[in-house]
Amino acid sequence: MTTPTLPAFDYQPKPYTGPSFDEVLALRKQFINPALFLYYAKPIMLVEGKMQYVWDHTGKRYLDGLGGIVTISVGHCHPHVIAAGNKQSETMQHSTTIYLQPNVVLYAEKLASKLPGDLKMCYFVNSGSEANDLALLMARAYTGNFDMIALRNAYHGGNSAGMALTAHSNWKYNVPHSFGVHHAVAPYQYRGPFGYDDANAGKKYADDIKSLIDYATPGKVAGFIAESIQGVGGFVEFPQGYLKQSYEYVRAAGGVCIADEVQTGFGRTGSHFWGFETQDVIPDIVTMAKGIGNGCPLAAVVTTPKIAAAMTGKIHFNTFGGNPVVSAMGKAVLEVIEKENLQANSLKMGNHILTGLNKLKEKHKIIGDVRGKGLLLGIEMVKDRTTKEPAKAECSQVLESAKDMGLLLGKGGLSGQTIRFAPPMCINQGDANFLLEVLDAAFSTL
Repeated sequence: MTTPTLPAFDYQPKPYTGPSFDEVLALRKQFINPALFLYYAKPIMLVEGKMQYVWDHTGKRYLDGLGGIVTISVGHCHPHVIAAGNKQSETMQHSTTIYLQPNVVLYAEKLASKLPGDLKMCYFVNSGSEANDLALLMARAYTGNFDMIALRNAYHGGNSAGMALTAHSNWKYNVPHSFGVHHAVAPYQYRGPFGYDDANAGKKYADDIKSLIDYATPGKVAGFIAESIQGVGGFVEFPQGYLKQSYEYVRAAGGVCIADEVQTGFGRTGSHFWGFETQDVIPDIVTMAKGIGNGCPLAAVVTTPKIAAAMTGKIHFNTFGGNPVVSAMGKAVLEVIEKENLQANSLKMGNHILTGLNKLKEKHKIIGDVRGKGLLLGIEMVKDRTTKEPAKAECSQVLESAKDMGLLLGKGGLSGQTIRFAPPMCINQGDANFLLEVLDAAFSTL
């Protein structure tokens, strides 16, 4: 089989002149939190990025198929986003919300215009974990209730509140954190009791939320939180009707509905700007991060004026929330998505890749399931299609082979058995074909 070749790209990276690979690795081991993990048997050191590509210290180019873990939305070092940040940095790098500052309100206006219904009150924070923590506080302050419903196979952050909502043992430390949180059965059609061929799967999975409310809570809840497509869990897409029925049950119990759009938002699903729109629902609170800032530390919670009013009884403040530099960059990201039609590109490229992945599934029996929307795609690998035993080691091997051929991918699922593909939304047809060729070659080595 011929080794796939990256599409031509008219850009010359700068020669790397910094510390050596061995020096950086030694310093990391000495000074960086040892709980952090590195991908690959031999890690790579990335030193430059431009649009959908990154370069390591040797000058080797890679297609960034993971997008900085679903964070680079419009492209590495996009000139419009960088220019917006640089321009603001020359004038004022920081101002807090105790003063008026034009950037934050202009950005809030632009962001709110992208949301349906009465979702228009914006709170800016620094990460998805912080956004979900704030959403949890809002739900409890507004409803006066305490209990929360989340989903198994979910990931909502690494802080205490996020860990409580998360239902993946890999990400949960053995410390007190989950008081009042109840986890419903994940609407995971590939592995759950109701599969793809069940037209009523959405309602059947949602019925477990009603059961939890009836049997595990006082009958009243603060809210329900769900990723619109589960990210860390392996890009698990819900059956149609699931969120609509779930929202009905939760609102009947006095709760609010929270959509975690940290990975699914900003046009990445292609068909819609927000992942929750694919389920034909409007949540009460939306959390967002990652692609919102194309790599800068920015996140947000957007809710209704009525829910926002519940936060006025006490002082709420965030030192860096609404920082003028990141606000300028966040607004620039929205402008690029619009100007360059990146949502439409996500739909086109995603459909092309999904078609190719289904062909690879027919060829390679180790592929158990292919799923996702737009440029948020998962390939679940199994040792046997009948038992669905996770192929964890084989998944890691495919990632290693792909890396050697110039493609960076992610993995997810409880056993690390699912390949995750979420590149910058600016990828082109050549990149898509390269991805499929690399995966074909990588699977053929197993």
